[in-house]
Amino acid sequence: MQRTRVIALCGVSGAGKTSVIKCLAEAFNSPILLFDDFVEPNTYPLDMKAWLQGGANISQIQSPRFTKALSELKVHSDSQMIFIEEPFGRERAEIAHLIDHVIMLDMPMEVCLSRVIQRHLKYSNDATKNLTNYLRKYDDHLRAVYIAAANQVRQSSDLIITNVDTIASIQSTISDWLHDNCK
Repeated sequence: MQRTRVIALCGVSGAGKTSVIKCLAEAFNSPILLFDDFVEPNTYPLDMKAWLQGGANISQIQSPRFTKALSELKVHSDSQMIFIEEPFGRERAEIAHLIDHVIMLDMPMEVCLSRVIQRHLKYSNDATKNLTNYLRKYDDHLRAVYIAAANQVRQSSDLIITNVDTIASIQSTISDWLHDNCK
């Protein structure tokens, strides 16, 4: 019996994790779990600015339902791989032991910000207000939060993709790497 491997895609908001993971899941006929589907009111520290100033301990970001869902999926899956969107790679102690490989989409911050703005405009009912609030937080502390988290995640990633390219091209690069590293 083959061992199911958990492949975590990480990166800051807007890096392309969800888009790439959906393509990978289709290419490998594998299940996925998306971190954002398990976010609860207490997942993130209430004051992210204070969290950043206190050292940005990623293990303080909690998602017990996500960890439980992954544990159960890993036990019951007959797929070769499970792809998860885990923005923090192996840096969260609660989930690190379940992850076999971490692939970081390390896109330039301005590309990520542009994508987040586009997402707000496309999916928000009150786009102007929501986007204004997001950008105010981004200028105040979110950009620094993203950078601090990315700097930590980068250190324990197995593959780091820095080229801004099409989803198909990134998926192809990752697929090639997985074929070489998940035998």
